[in-house]
Amino acid sequence: EVQLVESGGGLVQAGGSLRLSCAASGYTFDDYAIGWFRRAPGKGREGVSAISTSDGSTYYADFVKGRFTISSDNAKNTVYLQMNSLKPEDTAIYYCARNVYGRSWYPTLSLYDYDFWGQGTQVTVSS
Repeated sequence: EVQLVESGGGLVQAGGSLRLSCAASGYTFDDYAIGWFRRAPGKGREGVSAISTSDGSTYYADFVKGRFTISSDNAKNTVYLQMNSLKPEDTAIYYCARNVYGRSWYPTLSLYDYDFWGQGTQVTVSS
């Protein structure tokens, strides 16, 4: 059974940092890219970043470039999202998800290109 479990969320002041983790299980980890998404209060889910767990290539939404860094530890079957210079508008539930295309993935943050999702972790940034 494919499972994705997020952790690391919390309350932080503006300008602060958090590192989110996404622990994957139930499949061959480096066969599928992983993406991070978020849903802010009153808004739809949007893509944040993605990483190929086979070659380490990364992809970012414009609004997080230079502030967030995605990485993968294949020995631990875990993908991380390091979030720096956090802003109140980064407040959201953050989800990780598995890309559907396997090793044929291309950089995408479309919700439709991801199948298995974690339960989410809350990030709150105070001003």
